[in-house]
Amino acid sequence: MPPAMQANVPAAPTDAHARGHRHPRKPAFHAAYTQGIWPGLFLTATIAALAYGLRELPGVGTFSPMILSIIIGIAFHNIVGTPRRAKEGVTFSLRRILRFAIILLGFQLTAQQIVEVGPIGFAIIVATLIATFSFTTWLGHMMGVDRKLTQLIAAGTSICGASAVIATNTVTKGHDEDVAYAVACVTIFGSIAMFTYPLFPALLHLDPHAFGLWAGASIHEIAQVVAASFQDGQSSGEYGTIAKLSRVMLLAPVVISLGLLAARRQSHHQHGATNVSAKAPMPWFLVGFIALVGLNSLVVIPPDVKHVIVPVTTFLLSVSLAAMGLETDIMKLKAKGLRPLLLGAASSLFIAGFSLGLIKVIV
Repeated sequence: MPPAMQANVPAAPTDAHARGHRHPRKPAFHAAYTQGIWPGLFLTATIAALAYGLRELPGVGTFSPMILSIIIGIAFHNIVGTPRRAKEGVTFSLRRILRFAIILLGFQLTAQQIVEVGPIGFAIIVATLIATFSFTTWLGHMMGVDRKLTQLIAAGTSICGASAVIATNTVTKGHDEDVAYAVACVTIFGSIAMFTYPLFPALLHLDPHAFGLWAGASIHEIAQVVAASFQDGQSSGEYGTIAKLSRVMLLAPVVISLGLLAARRQSHHQHGATNVSAKAPMPWFLVGFIALVGLNSLVVIPPDVKHVIVPVTTFLLSVSLAAMGLETDIMKLKAKGLRPLLLGAASSLFIAGFSLGLIKVIV
């Protein structure tokens, strides 16, 4: 068409103009519900619900729904493929829901639980955590394992399994495959500990108190601690659970410290000088976690309310790990090789041996 004729042709209305002229609210509403968080949120919640259903099968109930959720998510992503329209909701699950769930964990902890563990028991838990994290970090460096992946394995092993891995990643900012690999490590070796620990009380001459402390101080997941410690009786199970919850309470200071270290490392990288400091990432959700621990310590939460909050928290964490699985490429996972797995094995053996040694010497 000649330029002169083009000048006389009215311009086609833009999408924005057309939307504003005809239905100003419909597109925003439509985007929010069809291209926003809802498709992905529905997918992650469905996977989490499926994980709960699978736990009804014989032998599967020993695994937490969080672990099953990430396994199902990885399988779905690598076999079927995560739909593009689910991306926003998957990201929402992985970030917002995760942080909210970690805040809610505060309702499961109180300062009184530390008192019940006792100063010696709590000192053993703290010493074991610090020693295990330090050993794993050192060994990972010696083995040539990626620093961020090493920190995730160290956190999952020394603190509280999958929850610690995904919380730690908020400041270390590793790849999704790093998180999935670290979760796999704590799942495998935590499960081995869950099945083997009950064989040792008589062999190692551990009374119920000592065995409960050992399980709580060294087994990775809360569910794994409960399953192992109650095999030695009610007293051992209750003490093991309390010891484990006291260990979970240390999640906040560890993650905040890692955030400060990450900021210092970034400062060195950007400026090449130790006197220039980068702003440390502040995990505000951990402030909420600490606040709820304080509230739970000062105010008596009705048992009926806790019976709702605890399963809701676990379900939300399962939704988050389902999202993690949906973003994990198994080929990238395989490319990391066996060294991180060997690191996870060494770390698990260390935490078991170190805590047992302290208990035999001190308790």
